[in-house]
Amino acid sequence: MNDNKNLILAVLLSVLVLLGWTWASGKFFPTANPPSTKVEQGERVPAPPPTAQPSAPATPKATKSVPAALASAPRVSIRTPSLSGSINLKGAQIDDLLLVDQKQTIARNSPPARLLSPLGAPGAYIAQFGWTAQGAQVPTLDTVWTADSQQLTPGHPVTLSTQMADGARYQLRIAIDEGYLFTVRQSVLNASGKPLTVRPMGLLSRADQSHDPDSWTNHVGPISVFGGEADYDINYKTLDKEGDQAFPSVSGWLGFTDKYWLTALAPEKSIAANFRKSPNGGYQADYALAPAVVGPGQALTTETRLFAGAKEKEWLDRYEEAGIPKLSKSIDWGWFEFFMRPIFDVLMFLFHTLGNFGLAIIALTFIVRGIMFPIAQKQFQSMAAMRKLQPKMKAVQERFKDDKQRQQQEILKLYQTEKVNPAAGCLPIVLQIPVFYALYKVLLVSVEMRHQPFVLWIKDLSAPDPLTPVNLFGLLNFTPPAMLAIGVLPILVGATQWLSMKLNPQPMDPAQAQIFAIMPWFLVFIMAPFAAGLQLYWMTNNILTIAQQWWLYRKFGLHFSDTHPVET
Repeated sequence: MNDNKNLILAVLLSVLVLLGWTWASGKFFPTANPPSTKVEQGERVPAPPPTAQPSAPATPKATKSVPAALASAPRVSIRTPSLSGSINLKGAQIDDLLLVDQKQTIARNSPPARLLSPLGAPGAYIAQFGWTAQGAQVPTLDTVWTADSQQLTPGHPVTLSTQMADGARYQLRIAIDEGYLFTVRQSVLNASGKPLTVRPMGLLSRADQSHDPDSWTNHVGPISVFGGEADYDINYKTLDKEGDQAFPSVSGWLGFTDKYWLTALAPEKSIAANFRKSPNGGYQADYALAPAVVGPGQALTTETRLFAGAKEKEWLDRYEEAGIPKLSKSIDWGWFEFFMRPIFDVLMFLFHTLGNFGLAIIALTFIVRGIMFPIAQKQFQSMAAMRKLQPKMKAVQERFKDDKQRQQQEILKLYQTEKVNPAAGCLPIVLQIPVFYALYKVLLVSVEMRHQPFVLWIKDLSAPDPLTPVNLFGLLNFTPPAMLAIGVLPILVGATQWLSMKLNPQPMDPAQAQIFAIMPWFLVFIMAPFAAGLQLYWMTNNILTIAQQWWLYRKFGLHFSDTHPVET
């Protein structure tokens, strides 16, 4: 086995890793519907009738613009270092939320990314808190609340109040931190003169599915952590095909995740939770606490936390420490989470140190190559020994060209006599696979990498290289199809891969030699749709491999320009 065969082995192992992940995620083999007769912690059962849980608010088709919808009701503004927006006092809805540090595009004048939008506007997406009750009045979407302040800021909460005709008084005390966490304290004071049975509830309602695709590499859609386990099995297709999904008695959180954003409800107590498909086509995540009887003159207070923002790992980890279990699972790390998190932490350290994410990726490549340098030395020793054996191996092949079995036996004897292990070069390639895949996932799922520039034309390392010779690097006014939009970086990946392979022992079989000659250029098309950051990593790794080859060839007495050894 020579080093070109090692490359084939690496490709096969990569495919096995991808298939293994896919099978494990259950995307190829959907799980059967769970039985409804026995309910364990966090197990799904058919959803109860809508009267037993909060019903979905009306999410009509878009009939007005976002500014018009915002101007149609009184509001309390939201101002934090991370968020801006407002609370709709009609219905007490948090329905206007912008992510201050996240832009919609890489354009310099791009507006902030919008997370929540009011009902009746395009992309309606709201959070609401309230109560359900039997035989008693509770606030509705038409209730206009009174606020004790006109602005919600960190350290300055806002209290919304309203009173029903029967005397019951309801309050929502909303606080916010400097990140993405709302704390909502729901209170009901019973001044009606008779016992009041209520169920505090909360919901997230969105009119449309996420624009981000749900795939086996990154979950998008309904998400929850109940009983300490993250559930990525429910998605929009599940609700479309199977209907509502209910969790009768659980503790944890639930919500909706996009590629980079998350809304999640985290009540303090055990709840009955649901994911629903609205009759008008929208989607809802909701919870309700157990019914509670509030006697005359008594009060009931409950508390829920709402995360609404970007899935920045620093904030997610901080909120986990504050008691929201496994909130960082909203990032779909996958099977290699144990390996991806350290890769992410190293990248972020390098980014904060160097100030440029492209430089951080290059530095990470140097670190990985440095850690594996002793192993790489053994690889190149094996390669040098294989190159010295090539004339003898060719002689064996010529001598026994009509007897393949004898040919293999003699070659094995040659390996034993010369003390050469043809498989020794496999390990460095195998070790690169998890690093490469971890970096791929980090670039795919981490909002910290979104819109990070490198140099010159590379303005977003999480997107493919936009500069392609197909349209003469932008001089021709047309955008080539995705399959032909081959950027500069993937071309450099193919070129450096070709040079690296040329320096390996060449296959004696002409058919194999032709295959290996084509592989680097085939790689150009494979890499073209991947993130520029991944292309940068691969290209840098190839350049370091070539440099290592040059140095070790000189050390072991081999010339760079010859496929056969030259003794020194």
